[in-house]
Amino acid sequence: MRTLVLLSLLGLIVTCQAEVFTSLVDLEHVIYTESSMLDALREYVKQEELKIQKVKKLMDELQKANTEAVQDPEHYLSHPVNGLLLVKRFIWEWSEVENIIRLDVPKTNYLVNISQYRDYFPANEDLKGAGAALLRLQDTYKLDTKSIADGNIEGTWKSPPLTAHECFEIGRIAYNAIDYFHSRLWMLEALHRVERQDDPDKTVEKADILDYLSFILYMNGDMDQALSYTEQLLAIDPEHERGNSNKRYFEYHVSKKQQPRGEDDEEEDEDDDEGWVEVDETKKKPEELGPNTSPERQAYQALCRGEAHAVKAPKNQRIMKCHYRHYNNPRLYIQPAKEEVIFDHPRLKIFHDILNDVEIARVKALAAPRLNRATIQNPVTGKLEYADYRISKSAWLREDLDPMVTAIRTRVSDYSGLELKTAEELQVVNYGIGGHYEPHFDFARLIGPACLCFADL
Repeated sequence: MRTLVLLSLLGLIVTCQAEVFTSLVDLEHVIYTESSMLDALREYVKQEELKIQKVKKLMDELQKANTEAVQDPEHYLSHPVNGLLLVKRFIWEWSEVENIIRLDVPKTNYLVNISQYRDYFPANEDLKGAGAALLRLQDTYKLDTKSIADGNIEGTWKSPPLTAHECFEIGRIAYNAIDYFHSRLWMLEALHRVERQDDPDKTVEKADILDYLSFILYMNGDMDQALSYTEQLLAIDPEHERGNSNKRYFEYHVSKKQQPRGEDDEEEDEDDDEGWVEVDETKKKPEELGPNTSPERQAYQALCRGEAHAVKAPKNQRIMKCHYRHYNNPRLYIQPAKEEVIFDHPRLKIFHDILNDVEIARVKALAAPRLNRATIQNPVTGKLEYADYRISKSAWLREDLDPMVTAIRTRVSDYSGLELKTAEELQVVNYGIGGHYEPHFDFARLIGPACLCFADL
């Protein structure tokens, strides 16, 4: 008989190293790292008394964002856009600060001081992961691109709006993942912001956006729109080499599509298609394309959205009651279990207030140094490996590690009526930005896990 205790939390657990996007507690550590880095930057400015306007501007922007984050990191990181912006600051803004200082060749210890934090820096992989998480949340909760970019996500507070360049970079993340559906959405949002002059500093050129959009529409089979964006590109930069080449190619295929059948039986010049990928013109238009729409994914996304139809109603409504239960267990006579039956077949129960705040804090502290990225078992090789559909970090706590772990396991046994001699160790799981574990087969255990949640899921 086997059972698993799974503790799912969004707490203040700190680890370092890469893949910080897979765990919110790692990102919390990045917030404090950023705060320390701001101290080093401030000391550099004070010692050298160099009034470098660009550096000071960057410092003020970083300070503003970090001050908001450090007040309540858990609350701050529960907003997916803030997680993306936190990682983005390390990839762009902090790199720009370092480049400016290196060019000045300052006689300070700034670069030496900052190097001690380098092990905690997010990597490009984290930026990709944060961007992919934002797109996943966009699909799951059917979020409008403009609303996300404006910082308006229902159920959360307003975050800073994204610039045209940040929308462009999210579009590039999708583009590099060959996700032309989301890439088009975010490139269009970047284009709209540039055209509305929402980007006074011109952090991204309109021509660059149009260049990407023309290829994205081409790959989606919309040759007419691809040609339109290419013509807009050439109106800005008539000498654009790729734009001129693409224009000739798109015009040729648009003319062939409009040409009546049988009007010209000549063979197509093979040189015209050299270097191009053949595109199926019967493909759906980009606005008709979408993410994975399998029944399993639709069901789990509907559950995430809390849609009423997604939850099967129990046949016997009378069993849905709350009780204090001791199950004839002496340990539960004084403090009985708070049992809520939520489904009849199979019989599902929720136990409320299993752990107190002291126990939760202790579990977090024990798990902190043991968190590692969660793995899945390859069904072919049997080896454990990372997977994009499981974004979290986990730690395993042995029963002999701490008396409180023993107490928690005993309580689970008392509540469930099951012995835990052959059960797995206590598992603590921390999810990252848009953290999830997609629907999957799980054959290994006969009895489902007891899940103790430290926060809303």
